[in-house]
Amino acid sequence: MSECTHNCSTCGSSCSERTEPVDLRKPANQLSKIGKVIAVVSGKGGVGKSTVTCSLAAAMAARGKKVAVLDADITGPSVPKAFGVHQKAEGSDLGIYPAVSRGGVEIMSLNLLTERETDPVVWRGPVIAGAVEQFWTDVIWGDVDYMFVDMPPGTGDVPLTVFQSLPVDGIIVVSAPQTLVGMIVTKAVRMAELMDIPVLGLVENYSYFKCPDCGKEHPIFGESTIDALGAQLDLPVLAKLPLDPALAEAVDNGEVEGYQPNPMAGVAAMLDKA
Repeated sequence: MSECTHNCSTCGSSCSERTEPVDLRKPANQLSKIGKVIAVVSGKGGVGKSTVTCSLAAAMAARGKKVAVLDADITGPSVPKAFGVHQKAEGSDLGIYPAVSRGGVEIMSLNLLTERETDPVVWRGPVIAGAVEQFWTDVIWGDVDYMFVDMPPGTGDVPLTVFQSLPVDGIIVVSAPQTLVGMIVTKAVRMAELMDIPVLGLVENYSYFKCPDCGKEHPIFGESTIDALGAQLDLPVLAKLPLDPALAEAVDNGEVEGYQPNPMAGVAAMLDKA
């Protein structure tokens, strides 16, 4: 018998060293019943991932669904501000209660736990990952149809924790027109594939600016690359979102739920029919 290499992909099913895959997923709080979990990711920061997440959550809530947002971007939490939520989260012996937006979206973010919203989070990776896991296991979400997880950019500790610990049904990848961003997006897609997480499709943010006077669309950040990237990765393009100062203002003012037309309404409808 040849010496074991501890690489199970190279040996037969009768190998005594072969072990079954370990399921690392954590149970949600016992008072929570969560339907689909969709993570919104990006290869890098600055592409509007959180705006896409919040818009998608608002669009799904407008369809009459019970919606929650788990803000996994621990060091750069922005979800509460987009929804105009500033009250602190409360808890009991049963767990932590999420904050609720005006439109009924449940939210858990580190900004709801710190003394001041501007307090920095100076934690190492394992502690940050542990906080994200607790947002899943310790928060009393109740009955939720769709949970959207706003991920930090990149492929580090938190994405790994989310993909391993939460029952993620799929991810949506947010990109921007620049070719460099597309290259980094590919890394995020490849990570999801390695973790056996379905990639539902791509969203290109800042795709164009529509002139309010003539209606002409201008590709301020360069010509769109999302169709070519989608073809290369064999993934559907779910949406191309414009650069809209009014949306940015709505997010800054905590009024993402009131912004119309919601740029993610079509994606929400697609997810709801899937």
